[in-house]
Amino acid sequence: MFGFKRKYKDFISPKEEIKETPSGSFKDIISGSVLSKDVVVHHLPFILFIAILGIYYISNRYHSERVYREMVSLEKELKELRFESITTASDLMYMSKQSEVVKRVEKEGLDLIESTEPPVKIYLEK
Repeated sequence: MFGFKRKYKDFISPKEEIKETPSGSFKDIISGSVLSKDVVVHHLPFILFIAILGIYYISNRYHSERVYREMVSLEKELKELRFESITTASDLMYMSKQSEVVKRVEKEGLDLIESTEPPVKIYLEK
């Protein structure tokens, strides 16, 4: 139709012929001759890159799990410290009540007496 013709090769020269056929027999795997083939040697940098990437992925996973465990333990510790802070603040408020202060003064035997008259405001004139 457009005048384009495809050229087909009927004969493949020995240089273009595949030198080794990819036979993945069990004997080749056991003997290790699979690793000496040109295809494997040619792709060796990519295989090493994939192996290093896999090791990095595994180490990243372990690192993230360790960070998560540490985060959970810190959250638990924070919750316990918050409860302790609330309890301490409650005890301090109870101890600073007027009646409790009077009891402690009497218990310690100090010569302090409780004031019976209310406090007076002092005003300054400018």
